[in-house]
Amino acid sequence: MGFNCGIVGLPNVGKSTLFNALLSTQAAEAANYPFCTIEPNVGRVAVPDTRITTLAQIASSAQIIPTQLEFVDIAGIVRGASKGEGLGNQFLAHIREVDAIIYMLRCFEDDDITHVEGRIDPLSDAEIIETELVLADLESLEKRLPALQKKAKGDKEIAAQMEVMEKLLKVAAEGKPLRTYKPVDDSERKIVKNMQCLTSKPVLYVCNVEEASAATGNKFSEMVAKKVDAPVIVISAKIESEVAQLPSEEDKAEFLSALGLKETGLARLIRAGYSLLDLITFFTIGPKEARAWTVAHNAYAPQAAGAIHTDFEKGFIRAETIAYADYVAFKGEQGAKEAGKLRLEGKDYVVQDGDVLHFRFNV
Repeated sequence: MGFNCGIVGLPNVGKSTLFNALLSTQAAEAANYPFCTIEPNVGRVAVPDTRITTLAQIASSAQIIPTQLEFVDIAGIVRGASKGEGLGNQFLAHIREVDAIIYMLRCFEDDDITHVEGRIDPLSDAEIIETELVLADLESLEKRLPALQKKAKGDKEIAAQMEVMEKLLKVAAEGKPLRTYKPVDDSERKIVKNMQCLTSKPVLYVCNVEEASAATGNKFSEMVAKKVDAPVIVISAKIESEVAQLPSEEDKAEFLSALGLKETGLARLIRAGYSLLDLITFFTIGPKEARAWTVAHNAYAPQAAGAIHTDFEKGFIRAETIAYADYVAFKGEQGAKEAGKLRLEGKDYVVQDGDVLHFRFNV
């Protein structure tokens, strides 16, 4: 199961610098973690999680395989992108395929790097991006509605879709992103998701600041944090690029410490993207490998089994389950079992973040 975040922004905001730092960081860790650059603008990165290291030490696992998140570097957007300006069509096509959107905003001043709008105003930049996406959604919905109206007579399912589409059209016509529309029930929520509208996707803001403000932020990033109703991460793409090139973890830690940072901005960004998608992690632990897996929040045990292999879901019998805290407290599976902390859960069990699972199945 793949989950991805698209990075969007105006030209010259540091988007590609950040994306390349992501790839450089993971390329440097390729000996330990599976890494794949699918296309020049797509890469998978490990989700930082100290729990898997702890579990691997307890189980003496030979290999650690973290869960991953995919990032997509999407073509820079300019005014008129919804009408095909710049690389508008490419931009819109790529962004429809992602699960969440990262708005990267320029929050630094530099006379050597021209801003496409001629001034530093991250809130205005965010508004340009949002406006282009809303306009694209409006146009898309207006084109699709007549066809639904023709099919809706006598078909309750299509009639329900048409009703939701009309509600969304009203929101877009007011210039508002479609994520501001709150579905009345799960049925509407599913319809909205299936429409794949650009502004119905969850959003995360990344404020790219100068090096000196990486730890504290600056006046521009503070403006964004006060104004937007979404998570905000402060990063210096320049620092991230420099850290990614350092040869050892000790060198990286020393460099970050000198700047007042405990960890890279990329680590915070990856975790924030993971949280934005409402994902959780479960683990499979053994002598060969300790492995982290991703499922959506509120996933049932068979769905978690399917994240490993479709046969596991089809033939699911039950899941041997140990909570992370119990696995650690009782020093592994055997200790947890002797303490009565290993549970047998069935098809109705909702997987919890950090669960250590072993699936019983029959195919």
